[in-house]
Amino acid sequence: MSYTVAALLGVVAAVLVDLVALRTRLVLRAVFWATYPIIVGFQLLSNGILTGRDIVRYDPAAIVGLRIAYAPVEDLLFGFAMVLFTLSVWVWLGRRGVQRTPVAGEGDWLLARLRRRPGASPGTPAETTVDQKLL
Repeated sequence: MSYTVAALLGVVAAVLVDLVALRTRLVLRAVFWATYPIIVGFQLLSNGILTGRDIVRYDPAAIVGLRIAYAPVEDLLFGFAMVLFTLSVWVWLGRRGVQRTPVAGEGDWLLARLRRRPGASPGTPAETTVDQKLL
């Protein structure tokens, strides 16, 4: 399988996950497309450095040949698939209550779960609950 085919399959899979499997529908939102150029800009910068300095090399037989900032155009397709898939999973998890609102200093999911366990008093700090659990 060529790099081009793999990149196209990645895009199709990510779009199907977004629209059908997780139903987050990010590709239908204007905010996704309005902010995606920021990601592409940094992707081109990093790809340009990696491929322009021969840190990463591509087999010319496996790519179309069109390059943007030294990197094959297929890298943009893979980047799109990776970002879309990651954001889709993030939104999907957020809709299910996995850290719905980010709060600095509140700890992670495990600490929140330990706080809710039976026997922990409502005013008990998370650190005390975790320490008791470890002892």
